[in-house]
Amino acid sequence: MLLAGGALSASRVAMVITINGAINPVVAEYAAGAIQSANASPDVELLVIEMDTPGGLDTSMRQIIKEIQGSSKPVVTYVSPSGSRAASAGAFIAIASHVAAMAPGANIGSASPVSMAGEGMDRTMKKKVTNDAAAYIRSLAEAHGRNADWAEKFVTQSANLTETEAVKEKVVDLVADNLGALLSALDGRVVKTAGGAQTIKSKGLRVKRVEMNFRQKIFNALADPNIAYILMMLGFYGLFFELSNPGAIFPGVIGAICLILAFYSLQTLPINYAGALLILLAIILFLLEIKVPSYGALTIGGIVALVIGSMMLVDTPEEYLRLSLSVILPTAVLTGAFFFFLVGSALRIHRRASPAGREGLIGAEGVAETDLAAGTAGRVFVTGELWDARLTAGQVPPGARVVVTDVRGLTLTVRPADETPAKGA
Repeated sequence: MLLAGGALSASRVAMVITINGAINPVVAEYAAGAIQSANASPDVELLVIEMDTPGGLDTSMRQIIKEIQGSSKPVVTYVSPSGSRAASAGAFIAIASHVAAMAPGANIGSASPVSMAGEGMDRTMKKKVTNDAAAYIRSLAEAHGRNADWAEKFVTQSANLTETEAVKEKVVDLVADNLGALLSALDGRVVKTAGGAQTIKSKGLRVKRVEMNFRQKIFNALADPNIAYILMMLGFYGLFFELSNPGAIFPGVIGAICLILAFYSLQTLPINYAGALLILLAIILFLLEIKVPSYGALTIGGIVALVIGSMMLVDTPEEYLRLSLSVILPTAVLTGAFFFFLVGSALRIHRRASPAGREGLIGAEGVAETDLAAGTAGRVFVTGELWDARLTAGQVPPGARVVVTDVRGLTLTVRPADETPAKGA
């Protein structure tokens, strides 16, 4: 383990967690759990949150901040490594921390509430949300002796600061090249926590990194809008196969699971219902292509509706929450090709009537699928299709070859293939 300052400490530790990506409910659970664990452990001196985030959900951000404000152990936010950012919700979390630090080349700001609210807003609502966010970040900055005016600019003007500017304007406390340098710089610093004023003793602390557990890693991955979109399409495919082939079970089960996971992911995103309806329309058009001879018109319409709907599905100005065209376009093309060429062709062939009429069937050879006996009904496989059949005389076991002698409706009259036909038959 890393030791700061060169001195060894077998018991006292600095707990370190890493937030790399959007702030969502899973990340909030992870961070809140780490803060609670740090407060419950007598060996933990402080908690460091290494952070590189483009922002995230307002509710998740506030959950993390509430845990920081209620912590009796110092919580240090470290915007790291070099080139990282604490944007939007990340800026709030950094300012709410007992100590805010940045690596060289990092930046902080762009805390517009539009990206955190998660839904479209009219002018009046946007003003209300902006005022609320501005007051919130100002109160957080004032509580920790930081520049409240600049913090407010993050919200009202979407302003940004580099690490040197942020220290100069007293938005953050210090710049550190790495974690070891950060722990050395923190030693002796006095901070105000929920448990009162504390002097940080970080020299020689053993670093204990705490990662997300397996469940959190899985659900954090599912929070990616592109993953949610792929799961949604797989869910539609699975349910379609189940409805087309009742009793298959496996496609239906997989499809239902994929749809549930997709809805779990999409609930954290600002969904545009017009986009969702266009995707539903696209699925309907693809299904109609199978049943209606539109010569590809329905499929083309479905592809257009799917692409436009997918681009509209997530309503946010934030790039990291949007669906990627590299996912949308291949999905649309493959879906259109799948329904138009594969499924459509297969079902049309399946429904197609036998090209041979009554005269063409008489004399055709087939195979008995069931036991055939004179006077009883059975089934035979003739010209690539299953038919009800009756035997003229005798008995034929399954697998034996038969010859059609007559057709009445959907029932064939057959005789054993090795039987010499009666004269005049």
